[in-house]
Amino acid sequence: MSVPPVPYDPELEPGLAAFLDLVERIPLRADTILANRAHFATIIPPVEQMVGDRPVDLTEHTVPGPDGAPDIILTVVRPRSGAAGAPALYSIHGGGMVLGNRFFGLDGLIDDVLRFDAVGISVEYRLAPENPAPAAVEDCYAGLLWTVEHADELGIDPSRIVVTGASAGGGLAAGVALLARDRNGPAIAGQLLACPMLDDRNESVSTRQYDGIGAWDRNNNDTGWNALLGPARGTDAASPYAVPARMADLSGLPPAYLDVGAAEIFRDETTEYALRIWATGGQAELHVWAGGYHGFAGFSPDAEVSRSAVAARLSWLRRILRTG
Repeated sequence: MSVPPVPYDPELEPGLAAFLDLVERIPLRADTILANRAHFATIIPPVEQMVGDRPVDLTEHTVPGPDGAPDIILTVVRPRSGAAGAPALYSIHGGGMVLGNRFFGLDGLIDDVLRFDAVGISVEYRLAPENPAPAAVEDCYAGLLWTVEHADELGIDPSRIVVTGASAGGGLAAGVALLARDRNGPAIAGQLLACPMLDDRNESVSTRQYDGIGAWDRNNNDTGWNALLGPARGTDAASPYAVPARMADLSGLPPAYLDVGAAEIFRDETTEYALRIWATGGQAELHVWAGGYHGFAGFSPDAEVSRSAVAARLSWLRRILRTG
């Protein structure tokens, strides 16, 4: 039975149109992943442009990957005024598991580095389908291990590291938190999961409401999960670290911040993940933003709901990091 979609907030509609014009020019299907990657690369501004005249220093670190896997690259962002013992934001980029690189979203990470006098770390992980699960989440976990092991030289307080990500990055951040719990560390102060990609089953009401419409629709989601999981998709063989919604036990996790638009496919799986954390006695803060499309705050920053979403995210970070 077809279900009508939740209407978009009218103030967000121009931003959604710009998003679709810029990002969704080529439908994402198995045979268009490479073309989409090439297009995606053109919409990520040069690093020099993102930094501008802001007082930060960027360094590149090639670090050990998972056992038997290639090394990975981390971009580290530090404020020039920073002191030792800073909080850290370990950032995992989005892109549906198949697109993007560590510079996607770097401008926002720089903003937060300066807001919180923090150190930002952006990880380059292997993309599907060339590198199926669990390559991406294992790369992200390996980068976190290196970050903690080198906390002193990076000027980081290892007790104040938040793992963050949006969309696919949000799903990977959730997977990293699960790996850290089940491998006895490192300790994570919090997990910030923005419109996270958590469930390969793609069968919720919200996925069906945005089948063929929206900034990331049900068909794109099928493409991303098929690329990541291959024949394991939809079966018990799918790793719960790659598909956090499949993890049976969500107890013992660091505090979570989850936010999502009411008018996007990830609404229901994000809400369910928060409910399941609460059911274990865990800490979660959930925001479902009325009329919000996928990634609305980035493309419609001046809308009232976007300003509210940004304020809520920053409030949670201040509480977790105990700054300001």
